[in-house]
This record gives sequence, C-alpha cells and structure tokens, in this order.
Amino acid sequence: MELFKLIHILAVVIWVGGMFFSYMVLRPGAAEVLQPPERLRLWAKVFARFFNWVWLAVFLLLVSGFYMIHQLGGIAHVPRYIHLMLLFGIAMTLIFIYVFFVCNMHFNIQIVAQDWPKAGAVLATIRKLVGLNLAIGLLTIAIVILGKAI
Repeated sequence: MELFKLIHILAVVIWVGGMFFSYMVLRPGAAEVLQPPERLRLWAKVFARFFNWVWLAVFLLLVSGFYMIHQLGGIAHVPRYIHLMLLFGIAMTLIFIYVFFVCNMHFNIQIVAQDWPKAGAVLATIRKLVGLNLAIGLLTIAIVILGKAI
C-alpha cells in the first residue's frame, strides 16, 4: 500500500504543482515579456507538454486511489476526508477533461488560424478553469492533511 501512496502523492505533485507554476509563475512572466502572438504560441506548446503529464497523473491518481480504497475495505469503510478527496478529485478530472477536449481544441484552432483575439479569449477561459482546479487541488490537500489529524 505504501507504493500506491507514493504514486498517489507524486501524481498530485505533478498535477497541482504544475498548475501552481503555470498560474503563479509562468503566466505573469510570459505576460510581462511576450506579445500576444508569441505568448499564445508559448501556451500552445506548454499545454501540449503539460497535458500529457496531467493525463498520466489522472490515471495514476485514479488507479492508486481506488486501489487504496479497495484495500481499506471499500468506499463504505473509509474516513469522510477520503470521500471528499474522491469527490474533489473527480471534479478536478471533469474540469480537466473539459479544458482538454473543448477549450484546448478551440485554442489550437485559433492558434493555427492566427486569430489572436479569439485565442486570447479561450486562453482566459482556460486560465480561469486552471485557477479553479488549482484551488480545488490545494483545498483537497488541506482536507487530507487536516482530516488525518482530526
């Protein structure tokens, strides 16, 4: 079970840490030094790489999480904080699926068309959803740590 905890934590670090870096460091830095066409092209490249890691993280989180729940006797036998972790994890996954399959697709279409205002509008939507997922991810971490302590 310890191996699955490690996998779970590493997947969280990759996903939530990547969102924190993107939102709090890369986004403001890129906005300060790059003009919209270059900034939007940069984001297209960042998303192409980061989203592959997020897919891996989501897969590992779900597999390791459900395995550990199973090892603890099933969903009916785990503490409440694990129920919240699962609920928030599923919400984050659904938000990511929307970002990937809807927003990212539209964003890439606008990048290819070099329609910078429309690409910028889609990027603003992605930014808001990443901010929401980041907040949920940080809240989930806090609930797990505090839930174990209570």
